Amino acid sequence: MSIIDPRTGEALTAPISPDANNTPSPTAASDATSGPAPRREDVIIDLDASNIQQVLEASMQVPILLDSWSPASEPCKTLMPVLEKLAVEYAGAFILAKLDADANPEIAGQLGVRSVPDVKLVSQGGLVDSFQGALPEKDVREWLGRYFQPPEDAPASPEELAEEALKAGDAATAREHYQTLTSQYPEHYAYQVGLAKALVAEGRGDDARSVLDNLPPEERDAAPARGVRASIEFAEQALSHQEVAALGERNDSEAQFQRALRQVADGDYEQGLEGLLALMKSDRGYGDDAARKTLLQVFDALGAEHPLTVTYRRKLFALLY
Repeated sequence: MSIIDPRTGEALTAPISPDANNTPSPTAASDATSGPAPRREDVIIDLDASNIQQVLEASMQVPILLDSWSPASEPCKTLMPVLEKLAVEYAGAFILAKLDADANPEIAGQLGVRSVPDVKLVSQGGLVDSFQGALPEKDVREWLGRYFQPPEDAPASPEELAEEALKAGDAATAREHYQTLTSQYPEHYAYQVGLAKALVAEGRGDDARSVLDNLPPEERDAAPARGVRASIEFAEQALSHQEVAALGERNDSEAQFQRALRQVADGDYEQGLEGLLALMKSDRGYGDDAARKTLLQVFDALGAEHPLTVTYRRKLFALLY
């Protein structure tokens, strides 16, 4: 059996260039959600030899998200619930067609599937785009966003929930989200850095340092991990929040430095940098040039390309020269 592109008559094995004839409309989701919400069984189907040709022909009317998977693959087990959740959420903007590649090796081969999970977007008989591997939900949403209007009131992704919790000061909830993400996506190292950041916010600097130490060397030395490691070091040097609050209205150099150091330790880099720069202006000699040295430490932690590094390095240069 050949799997034929009904538009071109050719085997559907390689992506074709997106154009006006085969790219899903970016407004498809909003159009699809204008009527009653579809049932789960209306937007998610199992694919096999009995319906593959019918499904490809149906792609002339509605885009098909074709997920080739294996019951033995842990990445597939991680990605599948994400795709199913989004298929329901997008309410008919596309149909999720699930192909068990182990049970249907001939179809998988004709589709050019070399590893699973393998996700292909088929529209009007043409292969528009694809990705391989268990992408995190946030990345899948971004990928779908190239072709579909995101649904209104879309729920926050786990990554967004973790970031929101951390910003709100709920470090324990952020840690729980990141722990789940790191277990699901152990090679997505940004989640391990996020977990370390949440641990720092909980006051668990040693645990955070352990997480960072277990990263691959290239990730361990990258700017995000260096930034968290610097936060650990700054937190160990800084006064506690209670001690900073006890400074009250004091505005001497020691109080200025400790407030700025606490802000840097909390990840409020802009306010901390501003405070250190102000201290340099008013008392350059404080603590053997402690403000300037700390500024340089923050620059190193953020990385040379970080906008705050660029801005405050320029301000520092102007102050010095």
